[in-house]
Amino acid sequence: MTTDYRTPAAKVRGLGASGHGTAHFIAQRVTSIALFFLIPVFVWMLATSGAPDPAAMRAFLASPMGAIITLLTLTAGFHHMRSGLQVVIEDYVHKAGTKTLLLLGNTFLTLGLWLVTVFALVKLAL
Repeated sequence: MTTDYRTPAAKVRGLGASGHGTAHFIAQRVTSIALFFLIPVFVWMLATSGAPDPAAMRAFLASPMGAIITLLTLTAGFHHMRSGLQVVIEDYVHKAGTKTLLLLGNTFLTLGLWLVTVFALVKLAL
């Protein structure tokens, strides 16, 4: 039996059991706030662009403001999605191998979706 001479405050000080809890918590809140402002702006810009018409949609995505708002919204959304699913996996999957595979799959799926949307946005904008 080892004796731990640390005080209770010393035991809980830091970033939590996983080593990155505080940064993850802050990142989740930052993306939430970003999406709170970006989604209404994106929807309003999309609604006023004449979106059902393919030519109007291409013009919207080709405009600098339309492309930037779309990219910011998608980036914040995918990051928020990845972080949220990571919390679910870490909290509810208990087998180490399964947890690792799911976390890798979550990261690669989110990154892949983001790359596909960025490619599509660049292709439509040019």
